[in-house]
Amino acid sequence: MEWKRARVSQKRQVTIPQKLFEQAGIKDEVEFGIKGRNIIMRPVRENIGNDYFGDLILADLIQEGYKEQELLTKFRERQAELHGAVKTLIAESVQTARDYNGTDDETDELFGDVMGD
Repeated sequence: MEWKRARVSQKRQVTIPQKLFEQAGIKDEVEFGIKGRNIIMRPVRENIGNDYFGDLILADLIQEGYKEQELLTKFRERQAELHGAVKTLIAESVQTARDYNGTDDETDELFGDVMGD
């Protein structure tokens, strides 16, 4: 893991080194967590089940001829399928990360909140 040092301003502001900013894939927002005395910062994860994928699902269902209540029912079914597929993909990624570095601690810190339920 690469470490960079940054000053904290009187307003508690920190400038993220550009290289780390880019490697982390930060866009407009970050979220913070704390574990012991360590602050964890990561890019905000967008809810994959909404917006873009929702639009694609809806477009497909309309093209397939669904309307009214049946459209809503089918949309919810497909959205649930997508949610399950994403959770499976995350689980597989977490297992790959654990196999790679041989520890669960860091992986759980990064992905624990999206693995629940």
